[in-house]
Formats: sequence, structure tokens, C-alpha cells
Amino acid sequence: MKLLITGGAGFLGARLARTLLARGQLNGRKVNTLVLADLFPPPADLMADARVQARTGALLDQCAALGTEGFDGVFHLASAVSAECELDFELGLRSNLDTTRALLDALRAHRGTTVPRFVFASSVAVFGSDPALPLPAVVQDDTLPTPQSSYGVHKFICEQLVADYTRKGFIDGRTARLMTVSVRPGRPNGAASGFLSGIIREPLAGLDAVCPVAPETRIALASPARTIEGLIAVFEASREDFGGRTALNLPALTVSVQQMLDALAAVAGPEAVARVRFEPDAGVARMVGGWPARFESARRERLGLRPDTDFKSIVLQYVQDNPAAVTIPLRV
Repeated sequence: MKLLITGGAGFLGARLARTLLARGQLNGRKVNTLVLADLFPPPADLMADARVQARTGALLDQCAALGTEGFDGVFHLASAVSAECELDFELGLRSNLDTTRALLDALRAHRGTTVPRFVFASSVAVFGSDPALPLPAVVQDDTLPTPQSSYGVHKFICEQLVADYTRKGFIDGRTARLMTVSVRPGRPNGAASGFLSGIIREPLAGLDAVCPVAPETRIALASPARTIEGLIAVFEASREDFGGRTALNLPALTVSVQQMLDALAAVAGPEAVARVRFEPDAGVARMVGGWPARFESARRERLGLRPDTDFKSIVLQYVQDNPAAVTIPLRV
């Protein structure tokens, strides 16, 4: 089968690509070709695999051509992130709404005898507390999205586009709402939630980090491994098992910032935690504080998806996956 990953050079896209290449198959079919579309070239290890091809440049400019390639499946991960969308309204519209519709229309125009399976990576930023409809303490499968940021609005609109193109038979679409992913390696991105990786990643590299929210702030998050597991499970699920066209909330571990720092201390000692300083940022705190922190989902349980067990295991996952980025002595 031939697959497309948009955002394929990014952290999640590259990790998904490596996972699919290692598996060698998806939904019982051999992965022959994996096309990674991104603004930047994919990592060298991926390009060394004969099954990988790159499509480099602005995704919006590539959509028409991509539609002609006859993909069996698409993982649409490319997106402008939360803080970027708040700072640059036009960038968010172009990168999120315009690009997603252009990609869907290209696939619709050139679909063959079978429609491509299409997984859209949405976000829990579609939820928020609206004056007319306050956010419940626990988000359920039937909780109504009320996004409170441009990024959340974009994601929710795209969810509906995917659902409608699926209803019309243009694609076999399914949407997975991702939790905040921590711990991300590499450089910080423009997401408002970026500090939730930075307060772990930087101290483990012997660097200082800033936390813009209070220690008691509670977050719903998932490790990179659980996130990729969820995306693949959503792709492989039958239409009946996925359960309709409404977006699925992936599993979430609920932790406070203080619990995250406690896990860091357990792995790397109090010296690592001492590198984190609290500098309140009202804008970030308002955005992050408006996101739901607790989820329950019978739908994701039916797919066999479970949240991470604790945050210490997530820190250890980062250490194992990124040994060169950890420069301080560890306690484990």
C-alpha cells in the first residue's frame, strides 16, 4: 500500500513513519511506499529507507499534485500550532483550514475504485469553557466542543469537513483528538503547551526551563508512544468499531505540573527540578487552563486504547528514546 503522512518531517510524523516502516504493514497490508510531505526534508534515517519518498515545500502548494498519486491511506498531521494561530490569524487559516480542504478536494477529485482511508489529527483544544456552556469536570464522548482559540476552531471545522467528505463517500475519514504530547524532543515549537515538554527536556540536558503556569495546573497528556499507538489504531479500526463519524478522544493521563516535576525528581534528582523556574504568563495560563484535564471514553476503550500509567514512565520513555539529549546523571 502507498501511504501519505503530512507533517512527515516533524516529530510525530517522523515517529509515525519509523513505526510504520518497522511494522512493515498497516491493517494487514504491506507498506510499499511512504510519502512524507513537509515544509522541511525528512530526517536522514528515514530517507535512507528505499520505501520513503519526500515531498518538500508548503503543503498547500502540493495538495493538487498529491491528490493524483493514488494513496491508499493518509495521516494528516500537518498544522500550524496554537500560539502561532493566535499570533498570526492568516497563517492559521492558510495552514489549517485552506490546506486541509485543498487536500481533501484533491483526494476527492482523483479517487479511484476505492476511497483512501484518511486519519485527521485533531486536538483537545476543540474543548473549552463557554459562558453559555461551561466545560464539565470530565469530558465524555458526547461532550460538545466549544473551542476558545483560533487553533481549536480550525481543528473543529476540519473535523466536520472530514466527517462530511466521509458521509459523501469521498474518503474513509476518521478523526483522532490528540492530547498534549509530552515529552517532545528537540527544539521548542510554537505551541502554548510547549513548556510541558520543556520543563522536563531542558533540565535533563542541564539547561534552565521556564514554566508559565502554576504548579497545581492540571493537564491531560499522552506520551509519544501512546499517541502513535492511537493514530494507528484509529486507522486500522473498522467503520463499525470506530463508531460513526464523530471525532474520537484519544487516551489521557491527568497530571498536575507539580506531579510532572516530582517525576523528574524521581528520575534525575532535585537538582534537575531546581532548573525550572516559575514565571507566570497570563495568556498561556488562560489558554492552557481552559483546556480539559480529565477524559472518559467508552469508544477508545472499545478500541483497546489505554492511557499512560504515570508520568515517571513517560520521563523514562524520553530518556530511553533520546539518550544523547540527556547530559546529567540519573537516579534510575
